Amino acid sequence: MSPTPAPASPDPVLADFLITRQLAAPGETARWTPLAGGVSSDLWRVDLPGRSLCVKRALARLRVAADWEAPVSRNAYEWAWMRFASRHRPDSVPELLAHDAEAGLFAMAYLPPGQYPVWKAQLLGGEVELATAAAVGELLGTLHAASAGDAALAAAFATDDNFHALRIEPYLLATAAAHPNLGDILQHLADRTATTHLALVHGDVSPKNILVGPSGPVLLDAECAWYGDPAFDLAFCVNHLLLKSLVVRGRRAELLRSARELAAEYVRCVDWEPRPAVEARAASLLPALLLARVDGKSPVEYLTDDRHRLFVRTAASALLRAPGASVADVLDAWGRALEAPTESGMHD
Repeated sequence: MSPTPAPASPDPVLADFLITRQLAAPGETARWTPLAGGVSSDLWRVDLPGRSLCVKRALARLRVAADWEAPVSRNAYEWAWMRFASRHRPDSVPELLAHDAEAGLFAMAYLPPGQYPVWKAQLLGGEVELATAAAVGELLGTLHAASAGDAALAAAFATDDNFHALRIEPYLLATAAAHPNLGDILQHLADRTATTHLALVHGDVSPKNILVGPSGPVLLDAECAWYGDPAFDLAFCVNHLLLKSLVVRGRRAELLRSARELAAEYVRCVDWEPRPAVEARAASLLPALLLARVDGKSPVEYLTDDRHRLFVRTAASALLRAPGASVADVLDAWGRALEAPTESGMHD
């Protein structure tokens, strides 16, 4: 089964939305350009006379090869998460313009890539800045701390069904099905994650959803937002830095230092529970997410070398069976595995 391609032209409903919300005038010239980068929503840049904006609409069926469906109500939770973030760190999200919860779409400011490059593109291009990773860790920790213990947020983001459909099932449970010998471990991680409710989780803190702005990181794509386990966000982001350390030639050491710096800055913000507790949960989730990006429903597109996929399977399986106590422990183990003589083919 092949992924569903993005549409070449917008649904007329989207143009009507801009007019009814007074973001565009009737008859005004509008140029709609589909933006790449996501599998779960249609995202458009809309150029109007003298201004540009973005419109995002959630898809009922995600654009991946596997059969993966999710409720479009997640668009409303993304909007709500971005409103929360804008109250605490206004520069951490685009300006919000208008929302239609029933249609599952909203409009936000367009941030030009010349001023707001995508962190993923920088990393894959070999541009690895420790300061960026540190800023991401600090921002993430600050937002978690601002939401921890907030009963109103917990009620507003009781999105367990969404999170199960978008994260628990396609990442942890699908990977358990692909690796029956690790099934009990992955099922335990799924159950523990699903029943931990401590802070407001973004759910997709990936470099593809982070812009490196002039005032710091800008977070996008919060449609997995859920009041749950903050360790998930930390593990999810560090995971991407480890995977990129396999394919970005010559910058492996910098990527591993970036992962370490991100985790350290995050942990400095933790005040809602003992720091070793959230670190231990992140450390045990990290290898599960590494394995999920090879054998789950959403494999990363840049691991095209069979040696890389085998390395992830081997290293992640070992860490699942003998988890580290902290993210630093996982990074140490990953680094040792990369340097092992049997992995000489992995060296740059």
